[in-house]
Amino acid sequence: MQVGINEGRWSAQTTLDHFALINYTLPAERLRPLIPERFDIPTLEIGGESRAFISAVPFIDRDFQFPNISPSPRYQFGQINYRAYIVDKTTGEDVVWFFGTVLGSHWYNLPRRLWKMPWHRGEFDTEFKVSRTGNYQTYRIHIHSSWGKARIELHDTAEAVTIAEGFESVSHMKLFLTHPIEGFYYRTNGKLGTYRVWHPEMILTNGKAEYLYFQPFEDLKLLSPQEMRHPHSVFICPEILFKVELPPKEV
Repeated sequence: MQVGINEGRWSAQTTLDHFALINYTLPAERLRPLIPERFDIPTLEIGGESRAFISAVPFIDRDFQFPNISPSPRYQFGQINYRAYIVDKTTGEDVVWFFGTVLGSHWYNLPRRLWKMPWHRGEFDTEFKVSRTGNYQTYRIHIHSSWGKARIELHDTAEAVTIAEGFESVSHMKLFLTHPIEGFYYRTNGKLGTYRVWHPEMILTNGKAEYLYFQPFEDLKLLSPQEMRHPHSVFICPEILFKVELPPKEV
């Protein structure tokens, strides 16, 4: 069960539409130079090798708001987070490391300037078509950003998630990939920052890659373009509520 967050004045709330979790595995030694020594890198056996996990997480913020500020405007924009799955040695907690975020709005400057978060501006070109049964017939996001472009084209199988390679059960897989609620990152001043989120359990379907490319993963020397075409797993969630504990903290 997830621990709640402290919902202060600046805490945010948003419904995420067209949420996708695109997971990759890679040798831990590729990831290690990018992760501070405070954190361990957990691995699972995939194809007879120990592999670490990273993910790209695109979605559309439908109604981003600060509910404890009255009146609170609501904003809609595209967003993608680039992450790694790690363990905080000080707490033993599963957490995520954020390499960076691209936001389809000039509001990216608020967290970047006010809280020194590694957020960047981007333009989102999207197309979503949903069948009468609720599964995606078209899922396409193209992102243009000076920090890193991306191309995401997915096929929705409409099938409930099944056990992906390396995991003991669906619950183990969900715990590992969707449960971490605390994120860490390098602030733009080079220091460590952190914040927490909350969300209900995700109702996910299995997706398949039609075309995938993420320039940030290539620039960070984590994945080659060819490796990006073959994710470990793809999960799709049409909508999910997220709450974000703000402001972030400097560690």
